[in-house]
Amino acid sequence: MMLTPLPMPTDPARSSGVPALPRDEASLRSVICHVARLLHQFRFVDGTAGSISARLSGDRILITPEGLAKSLLQPDQLVVVDLEGTRIDTAAEPSLRPDSERALHLACYRQRSDVAGVVHAHPPIAVALTLAEVSMRTCVLPEAVIVLGLVPTTPYAPPDSPDAANAIRLLIAQHDALLLAAHGSLTVGADVWQAYLRLETLEQTAVILHNARQVGSVTPLPPEQVAALLETRRARGFWHEGDEQRFCEACGAC
Repeated sequence: MMLTPLPMPTDPARSSGVPALPRDEASLRSVICHVARLLHQFRFVDGTAGSISARLSGDRILITPEGLAKSLLQPDQLVVVDLEGTRIDTAAEPSLRPDSERALHLACYRQRSDVAGVVHAHPPIAVALTLAEVSMRTCVLPEAVIVLGLVPTTPYAPPDSPDAANAIRLLIAQHDALLLAAHGSLTVGADVWQAYLRLETLEQTAVILHNARQVGSVTPLPPEQVAALLETRRARGFWHEGDEQRFCEACGAC
C-alpha cells in the first residue's frame, strides 16, 4: 500500500526535529489513521493489535477503538475518552468501544503533562529480545542513546489487566520508550508522530542488537563516548530527571 505523507507545518524551534502537528481534532484523526497504516505496513502490529492515542486537551483523549484492523481504520471510527477511560463522545458509531488497553495510554497522560501522543505496538524483534531476556537498557548505538535513552523492560503482566498499567506507571515518568515483557512496546512523544518515530528507532535498535549477537559479542560504547552523546541528548531536549544516575550505573558515563 502506497501512503501519501500528510502535510504538516514545521516549527524550527522544536528540538526534537519532529514537525509540530495541528491540535484540531479533525487533523489529529487523520494523523492517527495514517500512523495506524504505517504500523501495519511495517509489521509493527498484526490483526487488530496495537493502539494509538493523542491528547485533545488536558482530560480528553482521542484513541483507536477495540477490534478494528489498523490498516483499515477511518478517522470517524476513533473515539474520545476521559482520563478515567470512559467514552465521552457521541460522534462515532455507538457500538465502538475504546481500546481494551487504554489504561496503558491513560497512565502515560496522567504521569506526563508533556506527552500528547502514545503508540502501543508489537515490534517483533524488540519483543523477541524480551523473551530471550536480552536487555535494551544498554549503550550500544549512538542514535538510541540520544533518542531513546535506556529502554527498560517491565515485568510480565497479562494484556488488558490492571497489572499492565501498574507495571509502566513509574517507568514512563522518566522514559520515552518501554518494552512490555512478552507483549509489546510503548512509546510516547510530544505528539503522535514523535511517539511513532521512537517506535521505529526502538525496533531498528533491536534488529541491529539481535544481528550483532548472531555474529559475535556486542561491545558497549566507551563511557567517554556515551558522555558526549548525553550532551547531545540534553541539548535536543530528550533529557529526563534521573538520566545522569541511570547512565552512570548502566554505562559508566559518570
